[in-house]
Amino acid sequence: MGELRLRDPGEIGVAILGAGRMGQTHIRTVAGIRNARVVVVADPDLAAAQRGQAVARAGRATAEPLEAIHDPAVEAVVIVTPTSTHATLIEAALRAGKAVWSEKPIALDLAETDRVVALWRETGIPVQVGFVRRFDPGYVRAKKLIEAGELGRIEQFRAYSRDTYPPPLEFLRTSGGAFVDMSVHDFDLARFLVGEVEEVQAWGSVLVDQRFAEAADVDTAATLLRFRNGALGVVEMSRHSAWGYDIRTEVAGSTGKVVVEAPQKTQATYSRRFGFEGDHYENFPDRFEVAFRLELEAFFRTLAEGGTPAPGPDDALETLRLALAATRSWREGRPVRLDEMTAGAPSGSPG
Repeated sequence: MGELRLRDPGEIGVAILGAGRMGQTHIRTVAGIRNARVVVVADPDLAAAQRGQAVARAGRATAEPLEAIHDPAVEAVVIVTPTSTHATLIEAALRAGKAVWSEKPIALDLAETDRVVALWRETGIPVQVGFVRRFDPGYVRAKKLIEAGELGRIEQFRAYSRDTYPPPLEFLRTSGGAFVDMSVHDFDLARFLVGEVEEVQAWGSVLVDQRFAEAADVDTAATLLRFRNGALGVVEMSRHSAWGYDIRTEVAGSTGKVVVEAPQKTQATYSRRFGFEGDHYENFPDRFEVAFRLELEAFFRTLAEGGTPAPGPDDALETLRLALAATRSWREGRPVRLDEMTAGAPSGSPG
C-alpha cells in the first residue's frame, strides 16, 4: 500500500468495472475526458464488457474486475458495479495503490462503510463517491450563494424527489430501502448545502405498489430534519410520478432563498387556446446528464492536480448514517438522533 503516483497526469490509465446501463454511460463519459485513457473494461458479462471496450476503444475487456484492478497500466478505477460489490472493489483498489471513483453507496451498513473509510484514511489514496447532484450546475450555484452569505442565516431546507417508474421487486429486496437508496441523494444535498443533521423523524407508506410491502419497504415517505445549526428541513420522496422525473430543492435564509428545479426538459413552451404545454424529464439519466459528465471530469482533473476529490468516503459514511437514522425512525415510529447511529448498533434497515 502507498500513495498514488501517476506516470503522466495528462493520460491516466483507467479500469472501468461494470458495463451495465450506468456503466455504459460512464464508459462513454470517461472515453471523452482528455486526460483519461480506458485501459480495460471489466464485467462478469463478458459481452457487455466487450461492448464497453468498443465504445471506449479500450485495450481489452475482461470478466474479472479484480484482475482489471491489478493491471499495471491502470492508475484509477471507476466502479459501476452492484452495490454489494462496492466495498470489496474499493478496498482492493486502495491496497493496489489505485485511485477510485465509485458509485454510491460504499456499502449498505455502517460497519462495512467504516472499514473502507479507515483504509482510505490509512492509505491516503484519492477516492470520490458518486453523489451526482453536487455537480449539477443548479446545485453548484446554490452552494456558492450560500457560502457567500447571500441567503443570510439558513433557516429552512426542503427537497422533493419523485422517480418516474417504480424499480423491480428484485432490486427492492437488495437496495437497502427507500431512505438509503433514493432519499439518500436529498440527505446528501442537505449536508452539502446546509450542514450536518442531528435528529430526524420519518414516516413512510405504501401508496403506489404493493411490491414495496413485499420487500419490507415504502414507496412514499417524508422525513423531518433538525440541523446542528438550528435550521429545519423536510425531505419528501415518491417512487412514482405519472408526469415525469421531478426533483426540486429549496434553501431559505434570513435574507433570501435559492430554488433548484428543472420543470421542463426542452426550453420551449407551446401556447394556444388560452393554455400552454411543455415537456418533463423522463428519468435521472437525462435530468442529470451534464452532472454525470462533470463529476467524472472533476475526479480526473483533481487527480492530475494532486488534490483530494470530493465528495469522499467520509461524506458517504455520514450520509449513510443519516439515511439509516431515517430508516430506523420510520420503523420504530420515533425521532432518532444521529449520535445513536454507530457501526455496532442495529440500523433498522430491512432484513
